[in-house]
Amino acid sequence: MSQQPAPAPARQPLDEHAAESVLAYAADQRAKVDVLASVLEDIAANGYPSPESGVPWETARDAHLAHLANEEPRVA
Repeated sequence: MSQQPAPAPARQPLDEHAAESVLAYAADQRAKVDVLASVLEDIAANGYPSPESGVPWETARDAHLAHLANEEPRVA
């Protein structure tokens, strides 16, 4: 019996549309992570923001739900 791992299956290429979709998703996720990283860097450099400068979560939730209600419907 061999102790070598099984070879990985060969990759199957994506069609042009699928590849563009994957790249767009990757760029979107990278942008979100960059925003989070910049917030964390700001907290590390300057400390936590004061509670008075924040937005109550109920207000943020209601604004987000209103935004979602106004969007065009999408098919999953």
